Amino acid sequence: MNRRQDKRLVVGLDIGTSKVVVLVGEVSPGEPIEIVGIGTHVSRGLKRGVVVDIDSTVQSIQRAVEEAEQMAGCEIRSVYAGISGSHLRCHNSDGTVAIRDQEVSAGDVERVLEAARALPIPADQRLLYVEPQEFVIDGQEGIRHPVGMSGVRLEAKVHLVTGASSAALNIGKCVARCGLAVDDLVPQPVASSLAALTQDERDLGVCLVDIGAGTTDVAIFAQGALRHTASLPIAGDQVTNDIAVALRTPTPHAEEIKIRYACALAQLATAEETIQVASVGDRPPRRMARQTLAHVVQPRYEELLGMVQAELRRSGYENLVAAGVVLTGGGAKMEGLVELAEEILHMPVRISQPQFVKGAGEAVADPAHATGVGLLIYGARGHAARGVATPRIAGFGRFLDRLRDWWRGSF
Repeated sequence: MNRRQDKRLVVGLDIGTSKVVVLVGEVSPGEPIEIVGIGTHVSRGLKRGVVVDIDSTVQSIQRAVEEAEQMAGCEIRSVYAGISGSHLRCHNSDGTVAIRDQEVSAGDVERVLEAARALPIPADQRLLYVEPQEFVIDGQEGIRHPVGMSGVRLEAKVHLVTGASSAALNIGKCVARCGLAVDDLVPQPVASSLAALTQDERDLGVCLVDIGAGTTDVAIFAQGALRHTASLPIAGDQVTNDIAVALRTPTPHAEEIKIRYACALAQLATAEETIQVASVGDRPPRRMARQTLAHVVQPRYEELLGMVQAELRRSGYENLVAAGVVLTGGGAKMEGLVELAEEILHMPVRISQPQFVKGAGEAVADPAHATGVGLLIYGARGHAARGVATPRIAGFGRFLDRLRDWWRGSF
């Protein structure tokens, strides 16, 4: 645990494809989390959410941690880290146990959750996250807080998220080489949903779409519970690459053009608006219609939204998301995206900024920080999911401790 002036601090580590973000939050009972430190650094060691260069990733984490420590005035020793990538898999499972003494206790809840998570998992996959959806006592469905209720038979329906063991271990190695411990490894769709969604949206049914640089994470909620998660391989980097190729401009300039001028719906950009485009090599820059840029960007977002729609249909919850779609992440901050999404998905769409935190001004009130803020909320809740403790992955923390000790002794 990290402390500053005897107050409880929680640290979220968002290891993204384009940047690493470290957020330090101060937790006070009954109050929103106060952001007291933030550190960011360019990320060069990840591809589509997965570590491909450990040394580069370690350097990025270290720089971001140092910046956050300086701002917060504390020493960071452990973090809640996010994990993403197309290797993530979701499963809905259930388990049943007999209720001891005919009254549900916390021990009964732990036993039924253990039974529900006893799902055959491939050898190359690791269980990352368990969230209860609902409990059933003697056939009575829709129970969220079973402790204290009377009955004979307790059933739990849960949502499980698994991921590639190698991807989880590589993140653990990177964090350990920075001299830090991992409090928990949280799937990024889960973390983003904690910061971007309201309880009303969860109850009514909603689809969260977190558009990052390397991946687009999807989380679908129905009847107040998480029902489906996925990570799609199309995101902001593909848009940048399309701009670089179509406009024949260096990638750094393409990223700048995307942020400043891009529009996801071509009809919103007039032919009279022009932008300056840098050329490759020593060729002079050119001026180009902004509408031409929009015609490059729109097809990629149409493809992405089409994949989101296909994921909704595949999940079986397309008709149960009455609250529509909530967009967040850095890739969601584009003119015309809401209009394009409503046109393709035929449901209400809004862009969400991180909620339930205060402090740090506009630095955190940014959709790009949804995952980082969500990690803080997850940590502050102490692994709680609607009042029921979410089981930790046995042995994962101890493994990371041993791994960190080994790195410290080797370097």
